[in-house]
Amino acid sequence: MTTRERGPMLDQRPSSTPSRAPAAEATHQRARGAAHVALSHAARPGGATRLARLRQEGCGKAMLPRVAGDPEIVFLNTSGGLTGGDRLDYRLDVAAGGRAVATTQTAERAYAATPGATPARLDVTLSAGAGAELHWLPQETILFQNGSLRRSLTLDMTGEGRALIVEPVLIGRLAMGEIVSNAHLTDSLTIKRDGELIFKDATHLGGNISATLDKPAIGNGARAMALVVFAAPEAEAHLDLIRAMLPPTAGVSLVQDGLLVLRALAPDGFELRRTLIPILDRLSGDTLPRSWRL
Repeated sequence: MTTRERGPMLDQRPSSTPSRAPAAEATHQRARGAAHVALSHAARPGGATRLARLRQEGCGKAMLPRVAGDPEIVFLNTSGGLTGGDRLDYRLDVAAGGRAVATTQTAERAYAATPGATPARLDVTLSAGAGAELHWLPQETILFQNGSLRRSLTLDMTGEGRALIVEPVLIGRLAMGEIVSNAHLTDSLTIKRDGELIFKDATHLGGNISATLDKPAIGNGARAMALVVFAAPEAEAHLDLIRAMLPPTAGVSLVQDGLLVLRALAPDGFELRRTLIPILDRLSGDTLPRSWRL
């Protein structure tokens, strides 16, 4: 019987532990979406406005529900809201002589962003050909605590094109007791007619927005605001009647021939809608989207 010698046990562990590279900073998936709707119009008496092109990408969608009369376009963001680094693009082109109403399925929400993240982007591009009529009537944008949003809207009109635009914003939800002590909103609206700039507006709110709006000379406690622009040859004819409909926290002016501009403040979204709906009904010819009804 032979004996087998056992050699020394081999240590499977390395003699020294190599240094590990620092873990890369975690990156989060960002929402990307785009929806582009182009409408054509038959150039004959009683010609209809119809869908010519529809393109959708990512979380950006556009629906065209069956409605009597002119097309109604409903844009929506299927991601459920916007946060730092998200990007959403909507576009609507209405051909010469066409008419369309566009809205959003629900309020857009600007949620809390990661510290240091780039702001969420929401860009809207509109065009109305000669003799076309375009109504851009989105529901409210809600800015939440630590939200960061950069929003822009550009409209190009040709000849006697007509447009009605409303942009309502809520700072938190008053009914939920929300205080927005840190958030950022950069907003811009640009309108051109035949390539010439006729209206430009820019707004920036940052930091403790609730405290800023509590100041008597700024918001006097308001948590909702809206900008309405009506560009049409008959704009001046509406001025006095609309002025008589406004509460003390709103005002309207004819900034130039064919261009009516209204600004409104309200304590909350419900009161803001109570102010806006009769005015939008009048300016739109009672064609407000169903989603706007209280």
